[in-house]
Amino acid sequence: MKKILYTLLLLNFFFSAHAQKTNSYTKSINDWHKARIADLKTPIGWLNLEGLFWLHKGTNTLGKKEGSDCRYDNAAFPAVLGSFIYEGDSVLWMNSANTAIKVNGVLVNGINPVKVFSKEEQAITMSWSHYTWTIIKREDKVGVRFRNLEAKTLTGFKGIERFKIDSNWRFKATMVAPSQNVLMITNVLGQTTPTKTAGKLLFNINNKEYSLDVIDEGGPKLFIVFADETAGKTTYGAGRFIEIPKPDALGNTEIDFNIAYNPPCAFTAFATCPLPPAQNRLKIAIPAGEKNYGNH
Repeated sequence: MKKILYTLLLLNFFFSAHAQKTNSYTKSINDWHKARIADLKTPIGWLNLEGLFWLHKGTNTLGKKEGSDCRYDNAAFPAVLGSFIYEGDSVLWMNSANTAIKVNGVLVNGINPVKVFSKEEQAITMSWSHYTWTIIKREDKVGVRFRNLEAKTLTGFKGIERFKIDSNWRFKATMVAPSQNVLMITNVLGQTTPTKTAGKLLFNINNKEYSLDVIDEGGPKLFIVFADETAGKTTYGAGRFIEIPKPDALGNTEIDFNIAYNPPCAFTAFATCPLPPAQNRLKIAIPAGEKNYGNH
């Protein structure tokens, strides 16, 4: 009887410890997802984008007026708010008469041009009412990323559907040295850019080895653009993103597909997302992480 009681206590301890570990893991993934949603909703998140206007050399008008170079068709917006002047490697902003915007939070009056983008000055935010915009550069293209902080895509956001959290989609992995120092990444604009690679990640699923080329963006984690056989079905057709811990001195790390997430292009047509390179298109379905969102 004592032996049976001891065995039952031991089993109870084992299952209790396993349940606690499972609950802790599930909570960690849910906490990650909550932070992810909060990030999407910020003023610099992806849910409030309502425009991406590519500039031509010279003067580019911004307004709702038909024929504007950067036309934002919204009744609440001025016919012509002002103009971007794209010269050389710089962009200047010039108010229209009787209008004024803020540049980095400081009100700019008058019609004297103000520099808002150059090689030395980037990430400058302009705003008027509840609209904000910045200048972005993609290879040889310079454009305006335009946001409405009261966009319906933001106020009507209901969350992202996910696969059920399953720790079986978390794998130990090994990073091996890359065959070359750069990875060629093509974006949705068709531009191909050499990108610094951290190496090739190797991992096993059902005793079969898979690999993914990894990007080093200089942050605390490494970045992967990948697709699998759920793409275009239950997940975003152009692939998903995932971040992994940097490997230890022996190259050991892990990949957890429960935190695979949609690229910005799943939420908006006004993003310039990277696409998975051919070698990162896995010949297996990965039913883990975020499911598809919207119709972009």
